[in-house]
Amino acid sequence: MRDAVIVGAVRTPVGRRKGGLSGVHPVDLSAHVLRALAERTGLDPADVEDVVWGCVSQVGDQSWNVGRNAALAAGWPESVPGTTLDRQCGSSQQALHFAAATVVSGQADLVVAGGVESMSRVQMGASAAGGLPYGNQVRDRYRGVEGFAVDEPVPFNQGVGAELIARRWSLSRTRLDEFALASHERAAAAQDAGAFDAEIAPVGTPDGGKVTTDEGVRRDTSVARLAELKTPFRADGVVTAGSASQISDGAAALAVTTSEWARAHGLHPLARVHTAVVAADDPVIMLTAPIPATAKALRRAGLDITDIGVYEVNEAFAPVPLAWLAETGADPARLNPLGGAIALGHPLGGSGARIMTTMLHHMRDNGIRYGLQTMCEGGGMANATIVELL
Repeated sequence: MRDAVIVGAVRTPVGRRKGGLSGVHPVDLSAHVLRALAERTGLDPADVEDVVWGCVSQVGDQSWNVGRNAALAAGWPESVPGTTLDRQCGSSQQALHFAAATVVSGQADLVVAGGVESMSRVQMGASAAGGLPYGNQVRDRYRGVEGFAVDEPVPFNQGVGAELIARRWSLSRTRLDEFALASHERAAAAQDAGAFDAEIAPVGTPDGGKVTTDEGVRRDTSVARLAELKTPFRADGVVTAGSASQISDGAAALAVTTSEWARAHGLHPLARVHTAVVAADDPVIMLTAPIPATAKALRRAGLDITDIGVYEVNEAFAPVPLAWLAETGADPARLNPLGGAIALGHPLGGSGARIMTTMLHHMRDNGIRYGLQTMCEGGGMANATIVELL
């Protein structure tokens, strides 16, 4: 029976908005991790049968199929195809799911999955500029839902959703700020310990510089400083820029094949894609779907939450992983142990692959058998992936 194994995982550092990576075109950023993936694994790019690439804002510099253009920019053979997909923040996690399904089904033997987002160059929401992506019928369906009057159009805004989660799960401003501070502290400790070094491919910049580390980690923050920030989504709210993911630039890539094909070609698997699911929930509160996605993944895998040695729940906003903890009963010490998007950043289309890359290296370094990753996504969706160390 065919399986799906990950034989390589690499990422760029995550750059701050208008930071060190802002001068690098997203196609070139993607090409950089493709080349690094081939070099580090020893795979022959000519053997790659598809590049499945996540990217959310597919306009401007990120238009016209970043995945195909990345393969060409990497210098890979013209015979290597590529496609670009959008499942919002989970785009490159979905790319991994598609890659795994493709090799398990026998449609291909080697697929590269990953993604990119240059939020410095392509503004968040740019792909919807001037349009009405939800249409009138979707908006009419959700008039008068929790927190909104019947005659008030629902905004379908993630920040508002985060506020609704905080209210539903009774999460205070202090609790959110404490979680945000912990994300920075864990990320700083991981940097100091060299925990990210093996997964990062430093990026040269057009001005002759080099970005080697994640730029978003704030070592000088505190709960007192975080408490000074405004609440942009509700005047009486609890969510701030400090308890939200950072606008960022970055890319990551994973090589997916079968155990048999890996052995035949001298490639060394890191982990098996054990279970991969997608779920959906209320699109107004929007960010709660990691909860049912986790339950679905565990049920399908025949595992309990206590069987999982590390959980990566994307820190789009602090209420998301905190509500997830409350509902799953998971061990908080196993959650985002190296920090999350609040500290490391959230380059939308690249985050799923970035998080998976970090989790895989952490599992390898610490002998952790099972890891679970899940991400909230626009429209009230979530992917969940369980991987098993090999």
